[in-house]
Amino acid sequence: MHMQSSNTIIDTDSFRDHLGIITDDGKRKNIYPKKPKGKFYNARTIFSMVLLAFLFGMPLIKVDGHPFMMFNIVDRKFILFGQVFGTHDFFILALGFITFVVSIILFTAVFGRVFCGWACPQTVFLEMVFRKIEFFIEGDYVKQKNLNSAPWTGTKIFKKLSKWGIFFALSVLIANTFLAWIIGIDDLRKIITEPVYKHLGGFIAMILFSGAFYFVFAWFREYACIYVCPYGRLQGVLLDKKTTVIAYDYVRGEPRGKLKKGEERTNGDCIDCKECMAVCPTAIDIRNGTQLECVNCTACIDSCDNIMDKIGKPRGLIRFASEDSIKNKTKFKISARVIAYSAVLVILLTVLTILISSRKPMDVTILRAPGMIFQEQPDNKISNLYTMKLTNKTFHDVNITLKLENIEGELKVIGNDIKVPSGDVTETKFLVLLPKDKLTVMNTPLEIGVYRDGTKFETNKINFLGPAVQK
Repeated sequence: MHMQSSNTIIDTDSFRDHLGIITDDGKRKNIYPKKPKGKFYNARTIFSMVLLAFLFGMPLIKVDGHPFMMFNIVDRKFILFGQVFGTHDFFILALGFITFVVSIILFTAVFGRVFCGWACPQTVFLEMVFRKIEFFIEGDYVKQKNLNSAPWTGTKIFKKLSKWGIFFALSVLIANTFLAWIIGIDDLRKIITEPVYKHLGGFIAMILFSGAFYFVFAWFREYACIYVCPYGRLQGVLLDKKTTVIAYDYVRGEPRGKLKKGEERTNGDCIDCKECMAVCPTAIDIRNGTQLECVNCTACIDSCDNIMDKIGKPRGLIRFASEDSIKNKTKFKISARVIAYSAVLVILLTVLTILISSRKPMDVTILRAPGMIFQEQPDNKISNLYTMKLTNKTFHDVNITLKLENIEGELKVIGNDIKVPSGDVTETKFLVLLPKDKLTVMNTPLEIGVYRDGTKFETNKINFLGPAVQK
């Protein structure tokens, strides 16, 4: 509860006794949010358009005939910015994921749950695509309520079938886009154009994803944010009184009271119009303070600012602010926790950048076979057995040849020619034979030239073990 003066206590805890999306008898309460309008809603619309263009457009972009970005979890093959990553790059992928999580934690610690309202695909699709279509077909929240409670006439059937049909078509489009991010646009095109029996697994996946997206965006909706998403629970341990969230300025707004024409106002600036509640997509009253259901969509800010403009009061009764800044009327300050998170994030980004920038298209590791010493060979020669591990991080199969660079001798690959498939790891063995009279020390340094399709790309330095022969 908020205490405004020695004589006024505003109880804000009663909302904890119930959920805004559940009726008193435990049934689901349908939410009909009012269509928001204002500068934040316009900004969210533009930002969402950019995100949607990225989501739908990125699978179409190719570099040298390969996707610019792809996350093939099934085959454990990932393409980021035109570079292919596989299981051999697990540490880079894991570090990238950790960096992403830390960045969200840092962002949440400073700005609250803004990611949910502005960048989360669930919110972007629901509020900026499906909800807009619903507003266009069925009208604003009052018309939607009336339509749902009205009998099934021809007009209602037409509107409902139109909405559901568009919703399902969009769900199929989203599902196909989702698959394009996983398997690539070329494989997706085969699933769509070729007979179903050739790609039965892909076709089933497409149907399941389409049904799942339709279920989420047509019915489940805000339940995904409130009940399923773990991020809402996570924010409870990330937010503190210094975190900037969407907050109601109770110091300025209380005690709230209706606006009466011609009457000198002695209450706070909040006229209890409940417009902030009408536009909320999760049916909460932001005046009760920060709540798990709040996704920081800023709809309440726009609605409150519109009301303040009409009654001649300053904007910002609901705004981005921290509890401390409202209570103590202080400005935003960077806390020690934010500095610590930022330092960790900078370190992670630096390490990740170094690893990616220094990443080679081919990794070559040559080691002398464990547990073996030199072997005596005919023609007064000494041999060593080596194992070589090759990791191909390119899109193309490569042929590898090896040459002794710094000493006269022989190099014999055991088995077939060395060919490394794209994104694969190959191990092979080879012998190095040197004349005994060339060995003057027990460990003779060797330089092995590694050639890819006839072009040298690396020199690997190893030691050759043999008896020291004194001249």
